Parts: sequence; structure tokens; C-alpha cells
Amino acid sequence: MVTGDNIFTARAIATECGILKPNQDMESGAVVLGEQFRNYTPEERMEKVNNISVMARASPRDKLLMVQCLKQKDHVVAVIGDGTNDAPALKEADIGLLMGQGTEVAKECSDIVILDDSFGSVATVLRWGRCVRTNVQKFIQLQLTLTVATLAINFVVSVSTGEVPLSAVELVWVNLIINASGAFALATEKPTKELMEKPPLENKYVFEGIHKNHLFLVIVGVTIAVQVVVVQFLKKVANTERLNWGQWGVCVGFASFSWPIGWVVMWIPVRQKPFLPWEGLRLLRPGT
Repeated sequence: MVTGDNIFTARAIATECGILKPNQDMESGAVVLGEQFRNYTPEERMEKVNNISVMARASPRDKLLMVQCLKQKDHVVAVIGDGTNDAPALKEADIGLLMGQGTEVAKECSDIVILDDSFGSVATVLRWGRCVRTNVQKFIQLQLTLTVATLAINFVVSVSTGEVPLSAVELVWVNLIINASGAFALATEKPTKELMEKPPLENKYVFEGIHKNHLFLVIVGVTIAVQVVVVQFLKKVANTERLNWGQWGVCVGFASFSWPIGWVVMWIPVRQKPFLPWEGLRLLRPGT
């Protein structure tokens, strides 16, 4: 918490908010004055910045120094501000959050504008942001899976037999109906409490828990039903041939075989260190 309040007020607020423990004091380096931090040498600032929980009597320059030091230590820094004096830190931070209406200068330097002055809204913003990211991830995975499968089938069959396996109607069915409806169901999932407990660089199967998405299950069921109708009864329109029970079983078997392949792919190790290290998120409280 970086604030312009005096040290006693800042310490009391930080303790009440849980930023400070009751037994933490200035001797531990958890609470500093802006002037102290400003007068440190660059080496001292880099050494002590991780231990600082509260900075009182901070000037805009002190806030900017704090952000710069944290970024140099490879932290991802979020700054919360509302006034013109917060603008330098908001602009320098990886993520600038404006609280309430704020000034025009602060708005121009911010990445996210929170319409009210409640710090509880920060958690709401983060939860919805993670939800959107997860939904986009699911959307892309579904689109890539269907698109790559369609292109692979068309390419292999066309090269080997000289005939196009999927007609124009069938391509429209795969790309427009199935892709659009399935992606829509995945992209409209609402945020859950579990999203806030997951690490941000987490490598997890995005379709886990998909059975809880009732809209997606309905769309899958309707898609299967329409697929059966198209194959069995719309020969003239879709250029399809009726299948017997054995042929349907082969189709289902091939489709089911993709599940174990997906699980095997999940166990392929990936690099642990991200391209942009995410070692922590610091929120700087606006001056009061």
C-alpha cells in the first residue's frame, strides 16, 4: 500500500485490511516512509523493495520508483489510482487501474477503468478477466480442432483419391453450424470462484468440467441429432449415404479414440519458465 497518509494512519489501515500483521513494524522493513525509500541507493531499493508492505507519506515520484523497482525484479505490477498524481505510476505499471471517475490525465494512463470506488470491484474485474481469457482459450481450442481435422481430411482424401470428401453443404455444416454454435456455448460461460484460485500461467485442460455447461451439452445433443437426420434422410440435399448400425459404430469408435489421444497430449511436458516471468502481483493504493 503506497499512500500519502502519515505513517500512523497508513499502518492502522494496512493492519485492518490485512496487508500488515499486528507484529510487523518499521524495523522489519515492512513499513517505510516515502522519503526513506527515495533516499536509498539504487542497490538498497532493489534489495529492500520485496519486503515493503506499506509506504507512507509517498510522493508521485516515490510511487514511480516503487513500480520501476518491482518491474526490474521481474514482477508484474498493477497500480490502482484515481488522481493526476497517480498518472506516472499508472503509465509505468504493467496494468493501470483507475478507481471511480478519476481525472482525465489518470484515465489516459490507465488500462482498466473501474466505475466505482470499491476495492471489492478489483476482484470482480480480475474474475471476469480470467473468465474471458478461459472462454477465449476454449473457443480457440474448439475452432482449431475442428478446422485442422476438416482440412486434414480434405487434403488426405483429395490427394489419395482425387475426389473431394466433403461437399459445400457439409463444409458449411461443419464450419458454420457446429463451430459457431459450440464456440458460442463455450464463450458465454460465467466466471466461477475457482478461477481466482488458479495460477495465471496454469497449463490445464480447458474442457475440464464442461459437463456443467448445460448450454454446451444441449448444443452437442442437438448437433448429434441433426447429424443423424442429415446422414440418414437428406441424401439429395447433403449428398450423403445412409449408414447401418455397424458403420455408425465405426464412426463413434473413431470419434471416441480422440479422447485418449487428448489425454496423452496433456501429459506432454511443457517448459516451466514462462516467456514473461510472472512472479507476483503488487497493488499500489492511491494516495488519500
